[in-house]
Amino acid sequence: MAGRGAGNGRNSNGGGRRGGYPDGPPLRRRGPSRANSGARPRKGRGFFGTLFYWGAVMVLWMGVFAVGVFIWVASDLPDPEALWKKTDRPSITYVDIRGNVVDRRGAPDSPPIDLKSLPPYVPQAVLAIEDRKFYRHWGFDFEGLARAFYVNARAGRVVQGGSTLTQQLAKNLFLSSEQSLKRKAQELLLSVWLESRFTKDEILALYLARVYFGSGAYGIDEAARRYFDKTPQNLTISEAALLAGLLKAPSRFNPVSSAQRASDRATVVLDVMEAQGVITKAQRLQAVSQPLRFVPTSRGGGAAYFLDWIAEDVGSIVGEPEEDIIVETTLDLTAQLNAEGALAQELGQNGKAMRMGQGAVIAFAGDGGVRAMVGGRNYQESEFNRVTDAKRQPGSAFKPFVYLAAMERGETPYSVRVDAPIKVGEWAPQNYDGKFRGPMPLISAFARSINTIAVGLGEEVGRDSVIRAARRLGIRSRLDPQSTLALGTEVLTPLELTAAYVPFANGGVAVSPYGFKRIRTRSGKILWERTPPAPRRAIEDGPLRNMNLMLAQVVSAGTARAAQLPDRPVGGKTGTTSDYADAWFIGFTGGYVAGVWVGNDDFTVKTNRVTGGSAPARIWRAFMVPTMKGVAPRGFALPLAPTPDPNALAEPTDENVETLPVDPLDVTLGGDGSPVPPAPGSEAQPAATAPTPARTAPETRSLDEIVKDVQARPVEASGPPR
Repeated sequence: MAGRGAGNGRNSNGGGRRGGYPDGPPLRRRGPSRANSGARPRKGRGFFGTLFYWGAVMVLWMGVFAVGVFIWVASDLPDPEALWKKTDRPSITYVDIRGNVVDRRGAPDSPPIDLKSLPPYVPQAVLAIEDRKFYRHWGFDFEGLARAFYVNARAGRVVQGGSTLTQQLAKNLFLSSEQSLKRKAQELLLSVWLESRFTKDEILALYLARVYFGSGAYGIDEAARRYFDKTPQNLTISEAALLAGLLKAPSRFNPVSSAQRASDRATVVLDVMEAQGVITKAQRLQAVSQPLRFVPTSRGGGAAYFLDWIAEDVGSIVGEPEEDIIVETTLDLTAQLNAEGALAQELGQNGKAMRMGQGAVIAFAGDGGVRAMVGGRNYQESEFNRVTDAKRQPGSAFKPFVYLAAMERGETPYSVRVDAPIKVGEWAPQNYDGKFRGPMPLISAFARSINTIAVGLGEEVGRDSVIRAARRLGIRSRLDPQSTLALGTEVLTPLELTAAYVPFANGGVAVSPYGFKRIRTRSGKILWERTPPAPRRAIEDGPLRNMNLMLAQVVSAGTARAAQLPDRPVGGKTGTTSDYADAWFIGFTGGYVAGVWVGNDDFTVKTNRVTGGSAPARIWRAFMVPTMKGVAPRGFALPLAPTPDPNALAEPTDENVETLPVDPLDVTLGGDGSPVPPAPGSEAQPAATAPTPARTAPETRSLDEIVKDVQARPVEASGPPR
């Protein structure tokens, strides 16, 4: 047995099977170890291999992301294929709230202009100042975009654009004016599409036919006729430079509104044209020496200010119309004519004597729709819109935001404050006559526009609270929390200041000014319709009623008695700057608000002591009386059961206020028979009263001391008198 096992060569342990299993698997031969086999080990990717691998993965994911972004951006792009099929020129008709035609203007969709018919310097002037690399880029300029990004980042705001002419065309043709990342990405995509589809000359031809030159003029052909009464083929070098210079800011550089600014801008264009070799030095010198003669316009009358204001937004919505367009505006032609007439009458009668060179009127319905807009005394002489573009100091017309912040803090119209000398740091605010009247309720201080109390209230509630109140009501201009804030030293436009008064007239709801509510084709197809925003309450009921009581007191017994209407209640506030450069009155009745400003375009020219209670209040009343004729009187929110304060509601006497004239046209004589002049920063009404006897000057206290006294005062001391 033993010999058999040995002879078979089997392991005697386990019956010849591994592990003692007779039926186990046969033995497997182990391969040689790596150390002894001499085989080369498998290599890893290494540094560069790993870098290449993950780089490829990243590129793949970036590609996926880019595709996703492209789909998102291109999902609602317009179809540009029909761009060159346009051969006619539909018109845009603007109608007022009753369907009356305000004006009819050409739409921005004329066919491409024939470049060969133009003098070479006409398109070259545009390229020199707008896109000097036009023939070298593919729709966008990375260098220009980077430079604009750097400059804007340093300035903290948009001061330079990096768009090429192709990008501008893409935006004007297909996109809105919305400032968003998606809109900018769409602009870039469409620019590339335009560059791939059309030649450079075709793009330039279409750009010159569609770009906006201001005053409702789209395209070089209409602009040449509008400003110079000639075809673009007959433009001189200086005229071509002026039109090219308009493209940066059509309103600012408009030659009709400011010949000097337009001329300076044209000179810049001529300098660039010479530097680029478009014209010679001799041609430039000749062009500079040529006088420019512009054609005045009467198109649209005073309503042209309003139409210019809404034209750009209308153009961006209309896009490529297939037929004539009708824009249903918020304008009321009757109110518009009344506003133009009221301003012209006052400036015509008293403008020279009172040194009032300009004025502006803006009126709103309770929802923010503009009913009238007069941006200046004569559109033919000046197309500069002072309603929307002129930033001026509002003076005391800013005080409602101060008092509103105080009402929201818990004060009432009968809360008492002391008119006494105060100091804010090194500044000591003064009343118009340098005198102080002691304790008085806020309703009286507001009606008489007492500066010291307004400043004191602003410090009590905090300047940031005043700014927040103004922001809620619609003020968008920059407001710095400086010590003089309460007296209206920050600059605002008549549009935003008047719109911020609308919540007082409509129940406390903030509004955004708008000028049109529907755009349709002549056949009736609706292209766009305004969706009213959800109402946003800006003033709570209690503070609103208290503010309206005080605003009504300004008109009934304060500085704005010249603005009283015979058949309905009126509230409002006057404003006069400390140097008599600006005079305001913003007034309202139920659901209707109007603002008036008078002054001069040249800030160095002061009026002849014009105050808000004089010319602006008279213009306001002259506008409102015919405008409200036939309109049922509407009130506005007032305290439910006000407790009259005899001291606050009585006519001013020499015991509590010294009255002064509103301007030399309404002069009050002093005790010696000489006129008593009004003073800056506050308005007072004329009255036949003797001058206040001289008083001993009160002690000047710091504002910190006054604020501490107010905060320590018992709550019941601020309630209405019993």
